[in-house]
Amino acid sequence: MKDKSIKLLFFLLASSFFLGFNEVYIEDLKELNPPNPKKVPVKFEAHGTERIDNYYWMRDDSRKKSEVINHLKSENTYLENWFKAGLDKRDELFEEITARIPKKEDSVPIPMGSFEYYRRYEPEKEHAIYMRKKLKSKKEEIILDVNKLAQNSEFFQLANWSISPLENLMAFSEDTSGRRQYKVRIKDLISNKFLEDVISGTSGDLAWSSDGKYLFYVLRDSETLLPFKVYRHKLGEQQSEDVLVYEEKDLTFNVSVGNSRSMRFIEINISSTTSSETLFIESSKPEERPKVIFSREKDHLYSVEDDLDRLLVLTNWKAKNFRLMETDLKEPLDKFKWKEIIPHRDEVLLQSFLAYPSNIVLLERENGLRHLKVMDKTGKLERKIKFNDPTYAAYFAANPEYESTKLYFGYSSMRTPDSIYSYSLENGRKKLLKQAEVLGAFSPSVYKVERIEIKARDGTLVPVSLVYKRDKFRKGKNPLFVYGYGSYGYSVDAGFSSTRISLLDRGFVFAIIHVRGGQELGREWYENGKMLKKLNTFYDFIDVTKGLKDLGYANPDRIYAGGGSAGGLLIGAVINMEPNLYHGVISNVPFVDVLTTMSDPSIPLTTGEYDEWGNPENEEEFKYILNYSPYDNIGHYNYPNILVTAGLWDSQVQYYEAAKYVAKLREYNQSSDPILMKVNLSAGHSGASGRFASLEEVAMEYAFLLRIDKKTRKEVN
Repeated sequence: MKDKSIKLLFFLLASSFFLGFNEVYIEDLKELNPPNPKKVPVKFEAHGTERIDNYYWMRDDSRKKSEVINHLKSENTYLENWFKAGLDKRDELFEEITARIPKKEDSVPIPMGSFEYYRRYEPEKEHAIYMRKKLKSKKEEIILDVNKLAQNSEFFQLANWSISPLENLMAFSEDTSGRRQYKVRIKDLISNKFLEDVISGTSGDLAWSSDGKYLFYVLRDSETLLPFKVYRHKLGEQQSEDVLVYEEKDLTFNVSVGNSRSMRFIEINISSTTSSETLFIESSKPEERPKVIFSREKDHLYSVEDDLDRLLVLTNWKAKNFRLMETDLKEPLDKFKWKEIIPHRDEVLLQSFLAYPSNIVLLERENGLRHLKVMDKTGKLERKIKFNDPTYAAYFAANPEYESTKLYFGYSSMRTPDSIYSYSLENGRKKLLKQAEVLGAFSPSVYKVERIEIKARDGTLVPVSLVYKRDKFRKGKNPLFVYGYGSYGYSVDAGFSSTRISLLDRGFVFAIIHVRGGQELGREWYENGKMLKKLNTFYDFIDVTKGLKDLGYANPDRIYAGGGSAGGLLIGAVINMEPNLYHGVISNVPFVDVLTTMSDPSIPLTTGEYDEWGNPENEEEFKYILNYSPYDNIGHYNYPNILVTAGLWDSQVQYYEAAKYVAKLREYNQSSDPILMKVNLSAGHSGASGRFASLEEVAMEYAFLLRIDKKTRKEVN
C-alpha cells in the first residue's frame, strides 16, 4: 500500500549481464523441491460472488506461529538452493556495489538556531552519527550515535528527530522491528545522558512547546496502526499521565503533528486521500485547546504555513492543480475572505511552497518536470531556477528555518549524482554545496538520458524517462528494465542511483514509465489512474513497454519489469494480463491481495485508502477491484521468472500477501521458470536497516536478473 519509502524500493531494482557461460544452470527446477504448502479452503462471499482462498491460513497477526514461520523459512531455503544450484554472483555484486560508496561521508551542514547540524557515516558502520557544531566554530559535538543504539537489535531505524527550542534536548523516534510503531526517547545534550522518559506506540511525529517542557506526539491504534490520537507529554512524567489533546474518530483519516517552521505553532494535520484539516496550538501556550484553521470539507485538500501576520494556504478549492492563497492569521475560518496569490493553472501542478520573511518559493510540476520559482511576498515572479537534463529530480532539501535568506534544494538526474545547492534569496546566486561521490571510474558523459512520450491504447501520451550507456546501445539488442508505480499521486522522478551503474555498464536500458495514478502531469493524471479508472495504470505500463520494444530500446526476449508496494500491484496485474511480455519481474513487498485487504478494516491502513482503491462494500467498486486484483486473477499461464520480496513485520503491506501470492502462482504456473521469494524475518516495508545491509538485498535482486538474463542470451544469440 502507500509507500513513503518509495525511493528505496526504486533504488533496489536493476540487473546485469555479459558474463561467461561456463557455470551450471539447472533446467529442471523441480529438482530443487520448491515449497508445497497445504491448502485450507476459506470461503469469502460478497455481492453474489464466491471466492476461495486456499492459503489464507498463512495470515498470522502474532507472527509467532511455528507453522507459518517454518513455511517462510522454507521459501528462503528454496531461494538459497536456487542460487547455489547455478550462477550465483550475489557476493561479487555486493562488493561491486559497495565499492562505489565512500566509506566515510558527511552530509551538508544545515543551520538551525545557533548550531549547524549534519550526519556522518564512518567506515564499516551501518548507521549514521548525528553531529552539530556552533555556527562559525570547528568544534564538533556528537549528539546521537545510531550505531550504539542499534547494536543489540537485528533491525533498527531512526525515524525522526527534533531539537528543543532551547537547543538542550533531542527527541527522537526509533523502530526496532520494522513495524513502524515508534518509541520516543529524549537525550539531554548538555549532560549527554538519556532522560527516563519513554513513549511507546507512536507514529514517530514530534513537536515541542516553546519552553521545551512539553512534547507532542501521535499514538497509533494497536491493531490497525492508524495514527489517531495526539497527546501532550510533560517531561519527567510517565506516558500514562499524558494528556489527550485530539482524537480522530473517522477511520478514513490519518493524524500527524509537528512544529511550524517559524516554531510559533504546533500543527495537527488530519488528512484522507481527498480531504484535510489543520489545527493550531500556540507553542507558547501548549496547554490550550487546538484551534481549527478551516473545517474539513469533502474533496477539499489544503495545507498552511504561518507567514508573519498571515497564513499562506495551498488549496485545491476551485483549483484542481492547487493555488496559493493568503488569509489573516486571526480569522482564517471564512475561505471566501481568502485572497489569491498564485492562481490555478490547468497545465501546472503547484505541489509545495516555503515561506520566508521576504519571499515565497514554489515547487511546481509542469509537463512532468519539477521547477523552483522564487516569488516576492505578493506572488510576483523574481527568479526561476533552471535545470539542464531532459528529465531529472528536484526537491526542497532541509529548510528548517523561516528566518533565513537561503534556500536549500536538491537535484539529480539519471546520470547526475544527488547534489545539494544553496540559493541566495537576496541575489539569486546558486552554490553547489555537495555532490554525492561515486568511487571508481564514473563519468556522467558516457550515459545518455532521454525523455520521450509513447501513446497508450486510448490515445493518451505517457512520458518515459530513459538512461543507458552510449557505447553499449545496439538498437533492438539491449535488455530493458522498466519500472513503475502509479498510485496515491506519487510521482516517480528520474533521479540518480549509483547501484544502477552495474546495470547500465552491462548494457541495460533503464526506463521509468510515468503511468497514470501518479501526479507527473497534474492532479487529473492521478485521478485517471485510481478507483474506477485504475486499469489505465496497467494499460499504460503494458502499452509503453511494447512501444519501447517497437522503437528498438529492447531485445523482445530480454524485457524485465519491477515495482514495489503499490508498484508490486502494478507488476502483479500486468503479468496476469500479459504473462509473455516480460522475461522476468521483481515485485518488492507487493500489494497483491487487494480485494481481501480492502474488505478487512482491521488490517493496517485499509480504511484510509477507500478513496484510492474503492470500498468493497460498494458492489461496483467490489467488482472493479475483482477485475484486476493480482491474487484473484492468477491463471493457468506461462508466467515469467519472478522474484518476490516481503518483510515479516511490514505494517504497510502484510507479509502474508506475498506468501499467499507466491504459493498460488506456483500452483497455477504452466512454465518451468522459477518463482522465488525472499522473506526478511527481522524487517518491515523498507527491508533491512543499515546502509550496507540493505545493499545485500540489492545484490540478490541483481543476481537474480543476471542469472535469468544469461539463460536468455544463450537461447537468443
